[in-house]
Amino acid sequence: MRIWDFSVRRWQFTLVLFGLLLAMGINSLVHIPRSEDPEFHAPIPTVVVVYPGADPVDIERLVVDPIEDAIAELDDVKRIDSRSLDGVGVVQTEFEWHTDADDVYDEVVREVNRIRAELPADVASVEVRKAGSGLVNIVQFALVSPDASYRELEDLGRTLSDSLETVAGVRRSEVWAYPEPEVRVAVDLERMGRAGVTLGQVEAAIRGENASIPGGAVDAGLRRFNLKTSGSYDSLDEIGETIVASRDGRVVKLRDVAEVAWGDSEERHLGRFKGERAVFVTASAKDRVDVFDVRNGIYERVEAFEADLPDGVRLERGFDQTRNVKHRLTRLGIDFAIAVGLVLLTLLPLGLRAAVVVMISIPLSLAIGLSLMYFSGFSLNQLSIAGFVLALGLLVDDSIVVVENIARHLREGYSRVEAAIRATDQIALAVLGCTVTLLFAFLPLLFLPEGAGMFIKSLPAAVLYTVLASLFVALTVIPFLASRMLATGPGAAQENRALRALTGGIRRWYLPTLERALARPRATMLAGLAFVAAAVALVPVIGFSLFPAADIPQFRITVETPEGSSLADTDRALRHVEEVLASHSEVKHWFANLGRGNPRVYYNIFPEETKANVGEVIAELERYDPERSPELFERLRVAFAGYPGARILLEPYQNGPPINAPIEVAIVGPDLDTLRDLASRAEAIIAAVPGTRDVDNPLQRLRTDIDLNIDTQKAALLGVAPVEVDRTVRAAVAGLGAGRFREPDGDEYDITLRLPMQGRPTLDSLDLIDVSSASGKPVPLRQIASPGFAAAPSLVLRRDREREAVITAHPQAGYNTGKVTRAVFAALEALPLPDGYALRAGGEVEAREESFGGIGTAVLVAVFGILAVLILEFGSFRSTLIVAGVIPLGVAGALFALLVTGYTLSFTATIGLVALIGIQIKNSILLVDFSNQLRAEGVPLEEAIVRAGEIRFLPILLTSATAIGGLLPLAVQGSGLYSPLAIAIIGGLVASTLLGGIVTPVMYRLLPPEVERKGTEIRGPRTVEEAPGPEPRGTP
Repeated sequence: MRIWDFSVRRWQFTLVLFGLLLAMGINSLVHIPRSEDPEFHAPIPTVVVVYPGADPVDIERLVVDPIEDAIAELDDVKRIDSRSLDGVGVVQTEFEWHTDADDVYDEVVREVNRIRAELPADVASVEVRKAGSGLVNIVQFALVSPDASYRELEDLGRTLSDSLETVAGVRRSEVWAYPEPEVRVAVDLERMGRAGVTLGQVEAAIRGENASIPGGAVDAGLRRFNLKTSGSYDSLDEIGETIVASRDGRVVKLRDVAEVAWGDSEERHLGRFKGERAVFVTASAKDRVDVFDVRNGIYERVEAFEADLPDGVRLERGFDQTRNVKHRLTRLGIDFAIAVGLVLLTLLPLGLRAAVVVMISIPLSLAIGLSLMYFSGFSLNQLSIAGFVLALGLLVDDSIVVVENIARHLREGYSRVEAAIRATDQIALAVLGCTVTLLFAFLPLLFLPEGAGMFIKSLPAAVLYTVLASLFVALTVIPFLASRMLATGPGAAQENRALRALTGGIRRWYLPTLERALARPRATMLAGLAFVAAAVALVPVIGFSLFPAADIPQFRITVETPEGSSLADTDRALRHVEEVLASHSEVKHWFANLGRGNPRVYYNIFPEETKANVGEVIAELERYDPERSPELFERLRVAFAGYPGARILLEPYQNGPPINAPIEVAIVGPDLDTLRDLASRAEAIIAAVPGTRDVDNPLQRLRTDIDLNIDTQKAALLGVAPVEVDRTVRAAVAGLGAGRFREPDGDEYDITLRLPMQGRPTLDSLDLIDVSSASGKPVPLRQIASPGFAAAPSLVLRRDREREAVITAHPQAGYNTGKVTRAVFAALEALPLPDGYALRAGGEVEAREESFGGIGTAVLVAVFGILAVLILEFGSFRSTLIVAGVIPLGVAGALFALLVTGYTLSFTATIGLVALIGIQIKNSILLVDFSNQLRAEGVPLEEAIVRAGEIRFLPILLTSATAIGGLLPLAVQGSGLYSPLAIAIIGGLVASTLLGGIVTPVMYRLLPPEVERKGTEIRGPRTVEEAPGPEPRGTP
């Protein structure tokens, strides 16, 4: 007993089964995680090493080199990128994407721990960070006060952060933008001299006393006890009691030579909210949680916390990711409802009862598809919902085929049960073949490599699951419902008014055109080839791109002042940005970050590390408008461009993998001076290319450092060791780390040795520094060392352990990134490169090559998979070739549609082209299949072609109409992400339906397949005697 036979005869079980599936779908809808973007973890761990006071060349030599060498020994390393900055080294490793992100993270952690002893002892911190969409903060609050101290704001921020971390679903909460408290040990060199103590002894004493080393375990009778030694400090008084030295029976304690007290570290990252001083609090969500549930839990804690705030402090609710999620899901939900209505309109020619039966397949298929998405670990995000909308126009095809065939059998006089079983049995294999061809178009997209494949994965998954569910529904519940609901008797044979109108239009317009084309087959084929050739020739005009800007109200502004600028200089540029934003009513609020990038709030943007010459603003509009917001961004860019002495760059958030800039040129070579010279010339060339703006060459920005030249011979005569000079200068200028102090609540703070100085250190401050000598008498620094100025690079970049200079640029408004990039590299051909130096393309070019590299494989798998199915179905290469001949027409139609609507061949548009292959080929199957049946019945070739076109063009037309109806809301929405996908498919369907309805029969006329009499090429239960008559809809 076949499955449709079982479902019709055992209808009680069918009802229970689908009731269960519907309930599971509703349960999945309630519990499936909702997020803004797909969740994924990238195998790209990043090592961040903070080494205060070290210049980029020292960072490269002492920090980056050993880390890169260790990581390069690991398996599956694809790329190692490093940045050596002032006091910070960043090493980012990308592993092959088939590796597990957690496993490679653990491997990198092990390698870093293994070589930790090789790094300088003064390294402040070594951190290995993961990469993934789930690490993004979903909320960012601001504690605002013009009067409260940073210590008060920090305490309030930590109280809120600790509370948020107990909310179900919160991964982590952090406090940002304040000077870190520290335990300050202010040493007195004069008292140290009298006591005969050096700075090195003080540092060693604190570290030794603060060591927490387990003493092991000892046996005492029948029991074993853990042995605890002195352990770490418990209070500041204990630090003051530290014994520094013992001379002549006299003990010298730390409090005898220094003052121990709480203090603030150097101001490195400060924040403002809408121009007011603020401390930021963020929270991120765990994987597989609903961001709305987490957000609600967070806001409950925030409201309770806010009620207890002291006077003069207020809490501002700034960034909230759920607003973006709600807007996107609501917009896509409306599109989905509109698509349902449009699809239902296309079903009316089937008749009311038949349309109702087909309509029932929509919620059932979606419920099953949603359940499969939920149990597969996907979330409900903008791409998965777009996948459901895309599937909406496809999932009714199988049900329509089955319902129409059952209706035809009823018109022929079969009983309801017999008609349902016989009709489904007759059409099942053809339905299965068509659905499998569609699945082969989307299945390769599920396994696209790299970050772009991970990002897009939930879209093809939603389509695949839903289409599979629709096949199951069409072969089970639909035959049962049709056997109960479709009309029987004489009335069943009467076509409705809409059907008669469509049939009349086909006879008046389509058939005469088809007959003229068959009379001139070669001219028709040449016209089709000319259409395809014209579309291919337009590809350079259409242009390429990767991913569009995200349609969200947030955007970011980066501020960069010249290297060596003070925090105050950068602050003046940052305040200018804030003043401009305040003058535009469209801007709702903003977070300003001085000395560092904003905490991470978007999946492909990583914060800039701490630097005195950088700032970043995260601003939010009242609402994003696809037409007006880009115009506002251009006005803001013009206003920022007028500020002298700073590079201010406004960037909307982008979809897709992270890139530094759309246009990026790297010059690879060993010598920094040569790279700087080449980069300077390349910068001038790129700036002269029409369409470029904001050209940046970081290597050209030299910083001026002060080299302290020690007279070692004079220092030795005065009893001063060079290492003591280093310690003293560091203690005076930046502070000398001497360990960590842990409070009873678990919070840790730096213990820093400092020399008492008034205000921030200046060049004149060096004259005030004294250095301890062996005799105990302080020696003025100016007696043994002299400062000198020296130019040094501000940044050293490396790719796979080779140095490189990177020049970036952005395209001007109205220019295509791909075209401008090609013009840039054409212009750079005039740049002579010495031996050992080469150019490398980065930015969108590099990302597109990686992202589109998988598309080529997907196309091959889709095409050959579909061809294999067609050969199995038809058993003939000629029939397969004729069916596949519609593919170029559809692709050409898609290209023309993109050109007319102004979209480029982006990654998502290319996804649409791949999907189009499986969707459009179903139309050709109808024509070739029925032509073969008629010829097998004995109908002459040309008459068979005309009759097949007359009978099958209506179901082809309606099949395409349902798909277009489902996609139309996405196409007109104006989204840069999925509108190109929908437009490509719609354009391809229009071309393959209208032109394929002519060209496919003509190809059949020129290459008629061999057909056996009294049989068909289609391997299935259908016989010639049961060949269907005129149908309102056929196999999709």
